[in-house]
Amino acid sequence: MSDQSPEISEVMPSPPFFSEEDMARFRDKKNYVPVLFEWYKFVGSLAVVLAHIKRNSPAFRNVPARHYHVLVGLLNRCSRLMLANVALSHEGRFGETTAIVDRCIFESGAKLIWLCEDSAEEKFVRYLADGLKTELEFKAQILENIKGRNNVPLPIETRMLESISNSITAAGLTDEEVSKSRKLPDMASILTAIGFKRLIYTVAQRIGSHHVHGTWPSLLFHYLDEEKNYEFIPRGHDTQTHINQFMFVPRVVLTAMQSYANYVLQPQEAQTFSQLYKSTEEKIMEIYVEAVGGDLGI
Repeated sequence: MSDQSPEISEVMPSPPFFSEEDMARFRDKKNYVPVLFEWYKFVGSLAVVLAHIKRNSPAFRNVPARHYHVLVGLLNRCSRLMLANVALSHEGRFGETTAIVDRCIFESGAKLIWLCEDSAEEKFVRYLADGLKTELEFKAQILENIKGRNNVPLPIETRMLESISNSITAAGLTDEEVSKSRKLPDMASILTAIGFKRLIYTVAQRIGSHHVHGTWPSLLFHYLDEEKNYEFIPRGHDTQTHINQFMFVPRVVLTAMQSYANYVLQPQEAQTFSQLYKSTEEKIMEIYVEAVGGDLGI
């Protein structure tokens, strides 16, 4: 990383280090989660650094403001949620919650990659409008209620209408542009477009949705203990984050960071980050493959 600018190198986190003695202990216990936990934390920290490189830095290309705001928002979301999971999982608990948060990270990372692939303006409009259409529906309901009271708004309605208007203005769109925009592709289509296999959609998005929505498989996995013969009781507060989460999510976020860097940074700076991301992913996979005995399990 010697070709980094001094400003970046000064704040770049150091990668985890484990001595041979440390690794021997993990091997003896057949428990590599503490190692991958540190790499998960490292990737989250890298995302923080990348997200906070300012647009006036010489490292930045001339990127449209709207594109930058969406992309840096998604990247910052990934980094903050990853570090939230670090806080949740550092004592080996809250695995049921980290699974929910990791599903959110995966979706944001995939959308970031998709937006950066060709950075078409229409993509960004569709992304922005996807959330704002709900705001417009809410606005219509508020206005209908106000109309039913002889056009006299309640103070809370005035505040809500102002908030909706501000959100649309901040996106650089009008109500009409939001209404007429094309629907955002579903996640399966987005993942196909960025080269992810169907298996990734099934495992990360569909199975991941169990944890978000509380389906029966999720209850069995995180919230119920079997006493005997399919008789269940509430599970105690002992759910750990699965080792696959500490491998898979960082890899998705590393790919998202690479896509972001390639789009917003000058080629030389992007290449510098690329080398770091590649070596980080290789190290994560080296540890993970050893942990599962060569059986990737994904």
